[in-house]
Amino acid sequence: MKYEDLDDTDRKILRILQKDSTLTIKELAARINLSTSPTFDRQKRLEREGFIKGYHAILDSKKTGNGITVLCNMRLRHHSQQLMDDFMETIQGIEEITECYNTSGEYDFTLKIQTRDMDSYQEFMRTKLGNIESVGYFHSVFVMKEVKNTYGVPLK
Repeated sequence: MKYEDLDDTDRKILRILQKDSTLTIKELAARINLSTSPTFDRQKRLEREGFIKGYHAILDSKKTGNGITVLCNMRLRHHSQQLMDDFMETIQGIEEITECYNTSGEYDFTLKIQTRDMDSYQEFMRTKLGNIESVGYFHSVFVMKEVKNTYGVPLK
């Protein structure tokens, strides 16, 4: 199923839940003017169809002791499917890497990394990212201030 196949009620459910996924079915049903049973069925269908991938609490990185956010652009030593697969599998287990994108252009990947401070970032680079055999080159950009992060996707 494609987004274009969804009706206005399904789209409204997605918009509402993207802003506040803690709503009960009763609260969600009231907002979309449906009874709870069809609202529940619609929400479960949107989950099964993959429109809703999960529900998560958004934590404040600074309050949890992660004061440094780094965008790290990196290149692999050389390009092969096996090397890329190995890299992508390896980073799944590295907690400090909170996002990873396979990119086009000068770099192969862009990583979002969160650590406590500069010392912990240096230690991370030395002991974790620097020890991944496939990594050839990386360039770190330190985030000075997060200006916008909506934690969502635009919906028509």
